[in-house]
Amino acid sequence: MSKDQFVIGVDYGTDSVRAVVVDAKNGNELASSVFLYQRWQQGLYCDAGQNQFRQHPLDYVEGLEFTIKDCINKAGGASVAAAVKAISVDTTGSTPVAVNEQGVPLALLPGFEQNPNAMFVLWKDHTGVKEAAELNSHAGKFDTNYLCYVGGIYSSEWFWAKLLHILRADEKVRDACYSWVEHCDWIPFLLTGGKNAGDIKRGRCSAGHKALWAADFGGLPPDAFFLSLDPLLNGFTSRLFKETYTSDQPAGTLSAEWAGRLGLNMDMVIGVGAFDAHMGAVGGQIEPYHLSKVMGTSTCDMLVAPKADMQGKLIKGICGQVDGSVIPGMMGLEAGQSAFGDTYAWFRNILSWPLNQLLKESSLIDAKTADALGAEIAAKIISELSRQAALLPLDENAELSVDWLNGRRTPDASQLLKSAITGLSLGSDAPRIFRALAEGTCFGAKSIVDRFNNEGVPVKGLIGIGGVAKKSPYIMQLMADVIQMPIRIHQFEHTCALGAAMFAATVAGIYPNVEEAMAAMGGGFDVEYKPNKGNAEFYAKRYQEYQKLGEFVEGSIKGS
Repeated sequence: MSKDQFVIGVDYGTDSVRAVVVDAKNGNELASSVFLYQRWQQGLYCDAGQNQFRQHPLDYVEGLEFTIKDCINKAGGASVAAAVKAISVDTTGSTPVAVNEQGVPLALLPGFEQNPNAMFVLWKDHTGVKEAAELNSHAGKFDTNYLCYVGGIYSSEWFWAKLLHILRADEKVRDACYSWVEHCDWIPFLLTGGKNAGDIKRGRCSAGHKALWAADFGGLPPDAFFLSLDPLLNGFTSRLFKETYTSDQPAGTLSAEWAGRLGLNMDMVIGVGAFDAHMGAVGGQIEPYHLSKVMGTSTCDMLVAPKADMQGKLIKGICGQVDGSVIPGMMGLEAGQSAFGDTYAWFRNILSWPLNQLLKESSLIDAKTADALGAEIAAKIISELSRQAALLPLDENAELSVDWLNGRRTPDASQLLKSAITGLSLGSDAPRIFRALAEGTCFGAKSIVDRFNNEGVPVKGLIGIGGVAKKSPYIMQLMADVIQMPIRIHQFEHTCALGAAMFAATVAGIYPNVEEAMAAMGGGFDVEYKPNKGNAEFYAKRYQEYQKLGEFVEGSIKGS
């Protein structure tokens, strides 16, 4: 490359959006920027007790503009902006929203601004549990197995369950809802200035893993499938999509409005969007049969395999197998855990309760000092718990937990499941309980590896990316010991955004395919955690106890 060619990757996470400006020649980061969703930070539109988690589109739009402009300014301003060739975007998912015929999310329209049902339904929103159960039961009535490519079980975290729940729950939204759009498909539509919902280019990733799209079905399941589930779904397939696009394809070029807002050129290409874990796997330089674990609030575990190897194989209980959802031309397989970092954050919040509720009432220090002290202590809790837990001796009678604080994603999705901790005594202190929670999440990770192996898809290695992978040596070493497999940690901090940048370089034509973009722009791995062989027998026995506890909890919940 004789001239500078830069690309931008935008990664929408659960709590924030981040953007990176990357040199397409070598993957070097010129600048990055992170924007916390302001309304989300205030806890607006959410009710954790009801498993309702909604995000306002303005958080996404404001974050998009702020991070890209901030990145450009940090990287060098106008000269850098002139050399930016493409933007690609990843988001959490399934995170869909109701839109009108023009493709505008209803929450951006008068009368819907404060209505949670008119907002994006975040991936971890489980208000559609009833609808998912109905869809699973309904699917068994058909000769064609429309769930065969999503592991045989449809989840309340996904597209159709959320749509049906919103339509049932809110008549006003139901009457105004023309179509239903994933976050990762809406942002490229926004950037390209789309004015018609029918023109939204739907990504293969979101369509195949969450919306039941499959080439074998000729697209989505027929309207009759959904109409017979509930008449409220009548006609939606005709207003959704038939064709899908892999993320190496362009969604269009930057609109005049957004070129002006961002200070970028209108001839810049916008790529088709995908989910964060799928682009993150590319940013983390995924290899065939290596499980790429994006470890954040939840985990998304990605594996790619040659299509020829997958002929006739349907993997039970995972989150889908879709041609081209990760790397175009290869089969992408997805699994994951519904709560990973969220598990540790939950325990931290419990321990922080006195700091948040009582410290501000102290007569010994002023309010400002109380807030600062509380924040300082809360920020240190997980790292100190990890240090103390690592010092504990191995104990076959120690506290034990299952990792279902937000239900179970894989294997065999069930968002009705709950977590449990057993073996508690008066000697159970915070480090010991934290160890049980950490072990539980690692045992959950092992159950995913076991499912792939048992279904004839061998897992040959582990790649760790995301916040927990980068910041938690204790948990990564524990996972290596539990699974008895090395874990390589990718060196790039914002790996999902880097993956988006690799796709941006591909849609811009800088590289002919994403594999070449990965090879040129990937920076490799900076840490590898190797399993302690001396702990193998101990954790094998503990894993059996974890499985027994899980069976007991699941049986109790189903029995009730």
